[in-house]
Amino acid sequence: MKLSKEEVKHIAMLSRLELKEEEVEKFQTQLSEILDFVEKLNELDTEGIDPKFQIIPPQNVLREDVSGVSLSREKTFMNAPETDEEYFIVPKVVKK
Repeated sequence: MKLSKEEVKHIAMLSRLELKEEEVEKFQTQLSEILDFVEKLNELDTEGIDPKFQIIPPQNVLREDVSGVSLSREKTFMNAPETDEEYFIVPKVVKK
C-alpha cells in the first residue's frame, strides 16, 4: 500500500513530529513497506491458533508477599504537614 506525502505529513502531525521534506520521502517509503508487510501477514491462515500462544510459558517474576515490620502511627505521621491522628489531610484537587 503506497502512502502519499500528504498522508505521511498527517501521520507526523498526529504524532507531533516535525519532518523535513527529505524525511517525508524517507518515511513514505518505510511506512509503505511496513503496510505491505502487514497486508502479507493478513494473507496467513490463523484459524484455530490461540492469539495468546507463547513458546515459553509465562512465569511470575514477582517476589512472595511477606508481611514484615511496619512503621508506628506516630512515625508515619511525624513529617506530615497535617493529620487528624488517623489520616493524612491533603488539599482537595477534584472540583465538582
